Amino acid sequence: MSFQKSGAKSGPETNIEPMIMALPKGRILEEVMPIIRGAGIIPEPDFDNSKSRKLTFDTNHPLIKIIRVRSFDVATFVAFGAAHFGVAGNDVLLEFDYPEIYAPLDLDIGHCRLSVAELESLSIGDDPSRWSHVRVATKYPNLTRKHFAKRGVQAECIKLNGAMELAPSLGLCRRIVDLVSTGNTLKANGLVEIEKIIDITSRFIVNRTAFKIRNDEISEILKNIANRNDVK
Repeated sequence: MSFQKSGAKSGPETNIEPMIMALPKGRILEEVMPIIRGAGIIPEPDFDNSKSRKLTFDTNHPLIKIIRVRSFDVATFVAFGAAHFGVAGNDVLLEFDYPEIYAPLDLDIGHCRLSVAELESLSIGDDPSRWSHVRVATKYPNLTRKHFAKRGVQAECIKLNGAMELAPSLGLCRRIVDLVSTGNTLKANGLVEIEKIIDITSRFIVNRTAFKIRNDEISEILKNIANRNDVK
């Protein structure tokens, strides 16, 4: 399988710049790698070495390299052209709303939802439709404000990057907006989900300029991902 432009040479003699694919660390990486491998892109063995400190990896294609970064950073690397394409959740895409990013394919992985949660004791008799002002801790201030603004609710957002579930019990705020999958983490911390903002999945994303310049190569990758046979 070739991902090169017609007539392009592979190997050290070529002057063509390798394309960079940005992938998110953590749970989504486990879900996305069968898709990447199923599309014929195989990373070097060190990619699967949990003790490796490398962040950039060669693949079986001389013109494709993989970088592993935090999920929130994938979109930034792609938007600013440091990576040509990658995988990011639509939560990240909507939070940053980078015009430089094109998201042509929903990979149907990373299923979860962005929701509002509060302490179970507070939820008894609480009516979200009567809110006029809310104070929430969240990693998603832009999405949160937009969601509440549609209902005429003023949202005061406290930006946290983790341990969101601690905020209500420690008095930082009464509610949080965070990703929810099974709901077990909320339950373990005395919280209940009271309102869903949006369903989340992961998307294949492309830098718009890169897509114009290297359309043949990226289009072939996109086609192979869409038609892949996932490899576990």
